[in-house]
Amino acid sequence: MTTTEADALLPVAQRTLPQMLRRQATRFGDAPAVRIGGQRWRHDDVPRRAAARAGALQAAGIERGDRVAILAGNRAEFLEAFLGCGWAGAVAVPINSASMGPQIEYFLANSQAKLLVIEAQYLPRLATADLARTSLQRIWVLEGEGGTPGVDLPGVVVEAWPAAGEAVAAAEVGPADTLAILYTSGTTGPSKGVLCPHAQYYWWGVNSLRVLGVRGDDVLCTTLPLFHINALNTFAQACLSGAEVAFEGRFSASGFWPAMQACGATVVYLLGAMVPILLAQPEGAAEREHRVRVGLGPGVPGAAGEAFAARTGVRLLEGYGSTETNFVIATAPDSPRGGVMGWVLPGFEARVADEHDAELPDGQAGELLLRAHEPHAFASGYFNMPDKTIEAWRNLWFHTGDRVVREADGALRFVDRIKDAIRRRGENISSFEVEQVLQSHPAVATVAVYPVRSELAEDEVMAALILREGHAPAPQELAEWCEARLPYFAVPRWFDIVDDLPRTENGKVQKYKLRERGVTPTAWERPAQARARRA
Repeated sequence: MTTTEADALLPVAQRTLPQMLRRQATRFGDAPAVRIGGQRWRHDDVPRRAAARAGALQAAGIERGDRVAILAGNRAEFLEAFLGCGWAGAVAVPINSASMGPQIEYFLANSQAKLLVIEAQYLPRLATADLARTSLQRIWVLEGEGGTPGVDLPGVVVEAWPAAGEAVAAAEVGPADTLAILYTSGTTGPSKGVLCPHAQYYWWGVNSLRVLGVRGDDVLCTTLPLFHINALNTFAQACLSGAEVAFEGRFSASGFWPAMQACGATVVYLLGAMVPILLAQPEGAAEREHRVRVGLGPGVPGAAGEAFAARTGVRLLEGYGSTETNFVIATAPDSPRGGVMGWVLPGFEARVADEHDAELPDGQAGELLLRAHEPHAFASGYFNMPDKTIEAWRNLWFHTGDRVVREADGALRFVDRIKDAIRRRGENISSFEVEQVLQSHPAVATVAVYPVRSELAEDEVMAALILREGHAPAPQELAEWCEARLPYFAVPRWFDIVDDLPRTENGKVQKYKLRERGVTPTAWERPAQARARRA
């Protein structure tokens, strides 16, 4: 069974999740669709599951437009809750599973979520979240191996994940209606909730299967977390093409190829740092004894991509997209050269611009601006942040904050990030949020958090701190302070106690000078075993 890109195209009004689910049931019937958490779903199972979960949501008081937060690993209930929200016209709010109490509180309060679906192991984190500052009314707990921890959460109804409800008719949602709010790390402020419409999700699927050449007989396999658009997008690809998608629980360097063998994967999804990690493993037969024909590997260093292809026989395609935009730039198996993000895909425009949004000539670095031809193919803004929305979408272009160069043949080459953000292990880290945590330590007077390069050709987090007079905490104490309050990937690797920071004439810290300075001889490095616990 094969499919073509043209088969996946739907009229504008039908570019919604319920229409996608109905279509897949009709076209692909009892063909395998999803493998997740030990469960197997057929294509015609999916809309029934969505309708039944939507019924349970409505029975719990969730109405159209209400937000439902989801904090869980890659398990069937996560996907069922996401699809149920889309079917009912509610809005899913996936939360990074590494989030701690303060971040969880912020996501709940900012999104005004009424219901939280949470895995039992994460319940204790709510002890450091002030739920009275949120709109949360009810919590559904997904049981874990250790049962449900006892957590006192006054004012909130806490109950086990309910059985599927009575199936309900799909809400009459349109392509512009919001399907999900996905949080992307802030750069000079709190994380922003990206309003992702139904049609944007549809186009993520269409563009991805177009780039990867996904067919109905493919098995797509991802180890990436479902709270990111990358993994959620793999379901859209399977839904539109008739392929099967397998969700692994997590990425494991030693277990990656055995997992691909076990599920019969033909298409895989990797992020930049994952490839050097896989290449650092001892060579083995499993790297060749698989069915994988292509992979998506945005941000993979060129030399690592070549070495990966030589060892595994899998060519990784480069690409560019963001939560706010779509899959807009990509290479192809027959691209004339590597070392670039790729070429702009049909349906999109890209401009390399100066600080005034004026287009720059080829070969000159500037900010990447993007826009879409199709309606609602991009996000519609930031939830409850109209000023940030206007700033990002000014002059009818989305401003990515990334500095790129357009080559003479139209290829776009990434240079660096303009925004004050850090990317580590595929995660976007807000320096602002890390600074706020360190600033809350009683011994810290001033702090600047910034990226330095690592041996994996990605960012590592470094903090330069000025201490309050009379205080002299050990760097290990500062690291432990962060570990208790930040996602593991956001905890700085390097801590540098300094007397002063480079500043402008008006006192603003010049982080670019700190980045240029890099790791100093006086910096203390967090022990490797601590960094590796969750990396």
